[in-house]
Amino acid sequence: MPTKIRLQRHGRKGYAFYHIVIADSRAPRDGKFIERIGSYNPNTNPATIDLKFDRALYWLQVGAQPTDTAKNILSAQGVLLKKHLLGGVKKGAFTEEDAETKFQDWLGAKNKSIKEKISKISEAENVSVKTRLDVEKATNKAKAEILAAKKAAKVLAAAKVAAAEIETVTPEQTVVGTVQ
Repeated sequence: MPTKIRLQRHGRKGYAFYHIVIADSRAPRDGKFIERIGSYNPNTNPATIDLKFDRALYWLQVGAQPTDTAKNILSAQGVLLKKHLLGGVKKGAFTEEDAETKFQDWLGAKNKSIKEKISKISEAENVSVKTRLDVEKATNKAKAEILAAKKAAKVLAAAKVAAAEIETVTPEQTVVGTVQ
């Protein structure tokens, strides 16, 4: 039975996420599978990959062939590197301890680069939020100045009208109830 390591699509239209499965190559994409070894969500930044490392390595060692995308995911997680290093141990090129230290060094560097990417993204987001807040404050200040000018104009106009009314009032109108 030719087995494949491939992605099984889930989620709604326009927001897909995938299960990483071991399946018979003749089975339909979203159909029957042998084992689910992880998930892949490309909608997050960076993409979220949850993988059962040991099971993926086992299936590669027994001959399961990954699809192109699954191969990229396995490579990013280090499964293919671990398989390569174990092949070197089997051939006697180096010891198992050397292989493990090489793999741990690679894994440390990988985790460091992921943390740097996440920090850059969050820093850029903070800068974006700050600039939007500054623009909004400037806009609100401009609107407040315009509103204050309009209110001042209304008050000035009301004062002019009141002054004009006072000037037009005759002395007979100001005396209310005179004695005759």
